[in-house]
Amino acid sequence: MYKTPASNRLHIGIFGKRNTGKSSLINAVTGQDIAIVSEVSGTTTDPVYKAMEILPIGPCMLIDTAGIDDEGILGEERVKRTLRVLRKTDIGIIVVTPQTLIDKFEEDLVLVFRQKKLPFIFVVNKCETTGTEAQSYLALHNLPYLQVSAKTGSGVSELKQEIMGLAPAHWSPIPLVGDIIEEKDTVVLVCPIDSAMPQGRLILPQVQVMRDILDNNAVAFVTKETELLDCISALKEKPKVVITDSQVFEDVRDILPQDIPLTSFSTVFARHKGDLKAYVDGVRAVDKLNDGDEILIAEACTHHVQPEDIGRTKIPTWLLNHTHKDLHYEVVAGGDFPDDITRFKLIISCGGCMVNRREIMHRIEKARAHNIPITNYGILMAYLSGILERILEPFKGGLVKV
Repeated sequence: MYKTPASNRLHIGIFGKRNTGKSSLINAVTGQDIAIVSEVSGTTTDPVYKAMEILPIGPCMLIDTAGIDDEGILGEERVKRTLRVLRKTDIGIIVVTPQTLIDKFEEDLVLVFRQKKLPFIFVVNKCETTGTEAQSYLALHNLPYLQVSAKTGSGVSELKQEIMGLAPAHWSPIPLVGDIIEEKDTVVLVCPIDSAMPQGRLILPQVQVMRDILDNNAVAFVTKETELLDCISALKEKPKVVITDSQVFEDVRDILPQDIPLTSFSTVFARHKGDLKAYVDGVRAVDKLNDGDEILIAEACTHHVQPEDIGRTKIPTWLLNHTHKDLHYEVVAGGDFPDDITRFKLIISCGGCMVNRREIMHRIEKARAHNIPITNYGILMAYLSGILERILEPFKGGLVKV
């Protein structure tokens, strides 16, 4: 059974005070008992992620969060983790009850949603109970809301339809390669095998690009860089494009004739998940770095660190060879993107295959707000290899001139 990767699912964050029925609402929307429900306030502690196929919405990631009014030192930490969810959220649902006195907790959430331009809606849960305090406040302040009963199912179908209407445009992001290839085109994928490659399988970006090629009725050939010349020679016609792992740019560059278009998996994902022009603009900062400058290397997932780890070993080595500067590095992984980034002179992000576009755009927008250059692994490696212009060529139609 084909499973949509978490990074390609609509992320729906469920927020609200304790015991407003957030978990019950998730169970009602999904039609399954996937979230723990209790009359005891604060049952949900850390954010809980659940991938679901919800008709008629499609593949979703529901995020059940701790109450935003959680108390005590531990409660404060839970609230921080809850607010961190906002970096991934495509649609926000703020759950209240008819008796809820809406105050600073909900008002701050609305403020953040609006600042981040996140679509949101209030859900007045437990509408089978008495009380109109919440509805009166929401109507007075012209805030969008629906009345729902997770207990009886009233309003649940309407909520699903509302979520579909709120889905932001970026949830259907730029295709991987579907807009640069046509039916019957031949695409060659160069997938090197090194110590960092998972045993017995390809990595997610390679698999997703391959799937997009097949979905567009084109033909995919997969090879290592050591067999690339044999692969090209065996083809009756030259391929529409060659897509390579960035770590073998120089090998592929030396093998591939100039008349065959070339790009990389990282470049594909830079456009698909982030802002390709921002990355291209940001990479120019490499030549302005000075001794002692701090660089943030931001990975979007956690993995076992290998001796040839790209973020911790290869990139620092390549930058040292290029700049001859004493640069200092901080590496973060998963959701640990720093709150304070002002000390960094450059941010280098991974391709972001394991997270959704909202998370990557959060990083780009934060860097832009502080006027800090940001780029990604593949764009950096292309720049250092002297082939940046070449690997951008297949996408020039959708780029401001770079």
